[in-house]
Amino acid sequence: MWTAYASWSVLLALWTPAVQAIGQASCVSFSPASGSGSSSFSVVSGGRAAPVLVSSDDWPGVQRAANDFVNDIQRVTGVLPTLSNYTGATSGSGSNAVAPIIVGTLGQSSLIAQVVNNTGLDVSCIEGQWEGFFTRQVQNPLPGISSAYVMIGADKRGTIYALYDHSEQFGVSPWYWWADVPTTQNAELYVSSDGCYHGAPTVKYRGIFLNDEAPALTNWAMEKYTNGTGSAATDSPFQAGFYTALFELMLRLKANYLWPAMWSSAFYVDDPLNPYYADLYGIVMGTSHEEPMTRSTPVEWDLYGTGPWDYSVNNASIYPFWVEGAERSKTYETLYTVGMRGAGDLPLAEGQNIQLLEQIVSDQRGILENTFNGTGKTITEIPQMWCLYKEVQGYYEDGMSVPDDITLMWTDDNWGNIRRFPVASEMNRTGGAGVYYHFDYVGDPRNFKWITTSQVSKTYEEMSLAVDREATRIWIVNVGDLKPYEMDIEFFITYGWDSSVWNLDNLDSFVTSWAQREFDVQTSAATQITGIIGNLTRLNARRTPELMNSTVYSLTDYREADNVLAECNSLVQESTQIYNSLPSAYQPAYYELAHHAVLASANLNTMWIYAGRNNLLGSQGRFATNNYADLVQQLFETDYDIETQYHTLLDGKWDHMMDQTHVVYVYWQEPTTNTMPMVTRMQTRKQNIAGVMRIVPEGTMGAWPGDDQYNCAQGYSCPNPTLTLDPYIPVGNRYIDLGAGGPAPFSWTASTNVSWLSVSQTSGSIDPSNLEARVYVSADWSQVSGVDYGQVVFNATTTNPPMPGQTLLSVPVYFVANNSQPTSGFSGFVEGDGGISIEAAHTTRNTSVAGITWTEIPNYGKTVSGITPWPRTGDNGGNFTAGTGPSVEYDFYNFNTIGQAGNVTITTYVSPSLNANGDDRPLGFAIGVDDEAPQSEYFIPYAVPGQMPPQWDGVGGWVADAIVAVPTNFTASPGAHTLKIWMIEPAVVVQKIVIDTGNVRASYLGPPESIMV
Repeated sequence: MWTAYASWSVLLALWTPAVQAIGQASCVSFSPASGSGSSSFSVVSGGRAAPVLVSSDDWPGVQRAANDFVNDIQRVTGVLPTLSNYTGATSGSGSNAVAPIIVGTLGQSSLIAQVVNNTGLDVSCIEGQWEGFFTRQVQNPLPGISSAYVMIGADKRGTIYALYDHSEQFGVSPWYWWADVPTTQNAELYVSSDGCYHGAPTVKYRGIFLNDEAPALTNWAMEKYTNGTGSAATDSPFQAGFYTALFELMLRLKANYLWPAMWSSAFYVDDPLNPYYADLYGIVMGTSHEEPMTRSTPVEWDLYGTGPWDYSVNNASIYPFWVEGAERSKTYETLYTVGMRGAGDLPLAEGQNIQLLEQIVSDQRGILENTFNGTGKTITEIPQMWCLYKEVQGYYEDGMSVPDDITLMWTDDNWGNIRRFPVASEMNRTGGAGVYYHFDYVGDPRNFKWITTSQVSKTYEEMSLAVDREATRIWIVNVGDLKPYEMDIEFFITYGWDSSVWNLDNLDSFVTSWAQREFDVQTSAATQITGIIGNLTRLNARRTPELMNSTVYSLTDYREADNVLAECNSLVQESTQIYNSLPSAYQPAYYELAHHAVLASANLNTMWIYAGRNNLLGSQGRFATNNYADLVQQLFETDYDIETQYHTLLDGKWDHMMDQTHVVYVYWQEPTTNTMPMVTRMQTRKQNIAGVMRIVPEGTMGAWPGDDQYNCAQGYSCPNPTLTLDPYIPVGNRYIDLGAGGPAPFSWTASTNVSWLSVSQTSGSIDPSNLEARVYVSADWSQVSGVDYGQVVFNATTTNPPMPGQTLLSVPVYFVANNSQPTSGFSGFVEGDGGISIEAAHTTRNTSVAGITWTEIPNYGKTVSGITPWPRTGDNGGNFTAGTGPSVEYDFYNFNTIGQAGNVTITTYVSPSLNANGDDRPLGFAIGVDDEAPQSEYFIPYAVPGQMPPQWDGVGGWVADAIVAVPTNFTASPGAHTLKIWMIEPAVVVQKIVIDTGNVRASYLGPPESIMV
């Protein structure tokens, strides 16, 4: 008979949307199949649910997941199926019986063995496949059962993943609890008779690392999982209640590997049930790169160790410490970290002592051999990894011998740029290779752990290289506090589960599918959310919030700060519109997964830009200085309001999860509290001695009238300002700001002396309620031939002058207009505003060689996108000599050269990638103009193995700026030219090219793209 766990049903009359699943082969529908050759199996129909059968001898983790499965069906349909251990009897069969779902693991479940034997079912497609599964409808699987839907896993997790894969397709988000995603309900639920299939995943071990987990995750877990006191030994809140919730999430995401919280915690010590439940659920446990043999360091060593953490002088204490770690974990599925770092995640005290490290690894393997003696496992069958983190990579590069069966874990630079991949000679190691990646980091030049800063396109670009280079044994990503990196985590794991699904052409579809699943929105809204997420992550990836300051974006040139403010405002408006349009049940999920990050990031960037404006206006003697000081303070307080809104969601479910400080870092470590950016103020009653009006032309930090250090080199007796105009300025005009110099109101006029010069506003008033005005000046180019000159005169009049002689104030601004035009028939980018700026993807010509083509990575980098030679393994992964590889061309026309001496400087903006092919294959490209010999640019200098180039770190370094600027000088007399970039090495990513013809100014994002004709 079938022994039911529970049974009740509720009939729902609900609408039927499309199946929401990300990257899976769909086998679920909400209405029965129709049409010739198609058939379906009823999971729930007419208020009746298919019973679910398991075997008592199957893995406990499978039986537990089966219970989640029936609960998921109830979440969707309101009907709870029975979950039963099949005993072999036939009661419950008959014409009215509902065909069951049979779940089990090949080689473990006697029930599945019986089904396979009775039906002759061919299971060869998954037999021996790590974590593979398949499902389908079969006939006469068991005595008295005429039909059933079988879900068979090749191993324990294969079965579990089959269950959760279907749950997601039914409409249950993996984040249903961790991000409060509601389940879209449907009264009817069907699966295709042909079922679903998935073989072995791309990456064998796919996992996350909870790290830098205080204050946010620790404070939250302490509140939610303890009575205010953590575990006895460590006071940690990370005990079985916390971890079981995490394990379920991981399995729903198809992750299988965890590095647990470690800075004030010790997984095996915090709760003896932690490892038991990890193994029961099906999670492979490991420890981080600095924690060998499953022992938490420094926590466990501080508790139980004696003497220094130094194997050269204290191996008598450290060796048995490791033995205990191996003994306590041997009955659980464990991936052992080997090797050793110094105390506090620092290099070994002995320095680069390769012989000592080889002895350490040898001793650790000896411990494992002794521990597993008699279990039938040889040392090569015990999973082990050695993480080549920071200086440890140097030991390996300098010749340290590593047993072939140990997985080599290559790492990124902590900022998402992988330091090296396996080269050809390393790809045949039996232990394979893996990657340790970061979405969160504590260290130089600044921590980044507050909010999402990762672009899906960047993660794909780096991890697809790992796939190309066969670093697919282990992937683990540092996720800090887990939230708010939900989507980033899911993409990382999803891509590792099946890399074949994703490519450069469908990355946006991942985000769109995610938005549809999480928020139950139509495709148009999901596409809008995709744009919001793309713009949000671009904003934060340009410059992580912790690295922001008041001068990052130019306040004077290219309207850069203005454009960023407009981006922030647009982000907030679009995200708010989505938030307000959602049913109230979905708003908490949207707030957690997107809206909070939009509001908080836009607010922070706006605050910093306003702080910059405050200081700039103060130096210019503009009375609006005080307004910006007030705005900065308001935005600073709003930052806390946004945090509080997160913490009070759902009656405080996520209280403390946004505790991380993030405003005004003074060195790499987080501040203990947020402090407001520095602002300046003017006296509210004192008048500017230079007059009531301040005139500030675009492109200068100076102000007129009066003396100002920025008005000219000597800082006094400076001439009136002069601006240039040309037809190819990307924004089409110039502006002049008028501001109050003090509390006195005045009226103003603007007049021109030539007909071709026009102003957007000819008069106005400045008073305490309206302290600033911006006047745009443009030219009618039909009236300008060659070079012409004009002026705009600004007059201020006050009826009550604060100082004698200030009744009338007049400031002229001179304009030089140059109506240069390219020759007839030219097509390409045209010089404007002192240079030519080109987004790399906007090529004139693109030439393939050996099947390799420069290809766009959409929504990547600081402005629009990037281009890279694709495929990276094309031509057997080889390289090219300068001028022979795949190339892109850009036609451009310049009117000027630097100092009119015939030369230009071309700066190629490339992503801060590393020499991941090895030191004998540094990243490089070739660049040339017209018929000049191409110049080879190897832009990432050699660094000592395990270290970074000196230009890498620091608040003005390459990773902080998220770009490497590569300048090259060329001869290019005025006229039409062609710029050409050739591939030398794979994996170079070019984002932007800027040609300086004499007046390109400093900015964080580079000049806006030039006009094309």
